[in-house]
Amino acid sequence: MKLLFETHKRETSPDSRSRRLLYEWLSPAQRLQLAEAGYLDVIGGTTGKCYRIYPATSMNVVELDDCGQMLRGLCFLPLGNLPVGDTMLAQKIALETAEPSVRTIAGQFTPVGFRFGRSRFRWQLRP
Repeated sequence: MKLLFETHKRETSPDSRSRRLLYEWLSPAQRLQLAEAGYLDVIGGTTGKCYRIYPATSMNVVELDDCGQMLRGLCFLPLGNLPVGDTMLAQKIALETAEPSVRTIAGQFTPVGFRFGRSRFRWQLRP
């Protein structure tokens, strides 16, 4: 009974719910990429530029060049203390639908030595 309660508590946590919501908004290719590589690539809705979103709540978006190399980091996030999945989903939607506004408000950083460890977040292929 205790195991059942702990499993229910874990699966209904804000973090778990946010990850499931993100999963529902991803394409099959993005789901697989997130599960295998630990990040997801998003195409900007205006310029067609490629952005990589890592699982974190800040300083987790980088713009990629045509060869997949990191050009610059973009720091933007929704208001509030949101779980990782909700933050990533907001960033994905913003880049796809309001890319010029994102680029105007985002802080920029140089992604030197920029790396998120794969073990930090575990993503499954099913919600």
